[in-house]
Amino acid sequence: MNFLSFRLFIFAIALSLCGPSMDAQILDTTKPADSAGIWQLLKYDARYTIKGVGHSLTRPLHWKGDDFAKLGILVGGTALLSFADNPIRAFSQNNASSFPKGIRDFGWYFGSPQNYFMANAGLYSFGLFTKNEKIRKTSVLIISSSITTGLLQTLGKNAIGRARPNSGRDHLEFSSFANDPGFRSFPSGHTVLSITMAHSIAKQFDNTWVKVGIYTVGAIAPISRLIDDAHWITDVAFSTALSIIVVDCIDNFLFDEEAYDYTKKKKQISWNLRFSSNQIGIVGTF
Repeated sequence: MNFLSFRLFIFAIALSLCGPSMDAQILDTTKPADSAGIWQLLKYDARYTIKGVGHSLTRPLHWKGDDFAKLGILVGGTALLSFADNPIRAFSQNNASSFPKGIRDFGWYFGSPQNYFMANAGLYSFGLFTKNEKIRKTSVLIISSSITTGLLQTLGKNAIGRARPNSGRDHLEFSSFANDPGFRSFPSGHTVLSITMAHSIAKQFDNTWVKVGIYTVGAIAPISRLIDDAHWITDVAFSTALSIIVVDCIDNFLFDEEAYDYTKKKKQISWNLRFSSNQIGIVGTF
């Protein structure tokens, strides 16, 4: 699958998000009117993008006991999952030669920053120039979430300095702030970006099967990174959880602020970390 196919996929997403024009009001504390110009809409969206990033980055200052407990579960679950790092790496490498090249290439395109942000810019531009509020809202959610997760994963990669599997080092070898790309495994940047986009888009649909399809596409990049021997399973799992948490945080903020039109009461998806003798993962209840 080449870059043209990737762009066609993003264009299809834009078309699927199109719908009747949303009612709107005025700029600043209320939404821009239907007659608002492109520049007004752009300023409004930029304002909420910045506010969304600020809100998500400062949420830990407002955490309570339950929030810290969930963080502990996430960290503890990631540590527990590290026992599966080597077995899953062995499995993925044993099957790497039979993994479809087209899907592998798509995973690289979907999670690569340069392609990712070009796709987001195209999606937002489409929504802006057609004055489609649903697409604009989705793009603001994607962009603000991507900035937050991007900052966190960049800091994490450098501060944690975990060895990549293809470096030949152990999965528990670390070198903080090492000037070596071989120590940039945790978290997974491709996973962060692809899951951020997939989760942001999936939240715009009510149909469960549509959501499943979108999440399936979003999972291609993380899987391809395992096949490419660029990340451990714990890198991918933690990055997935991080992306979901940030997207939900900013989406709830936009909903509470009434920044964009939610045509009905916001449908919540309950995400839980589940650990048992035969199950480790993130479970979403629709």
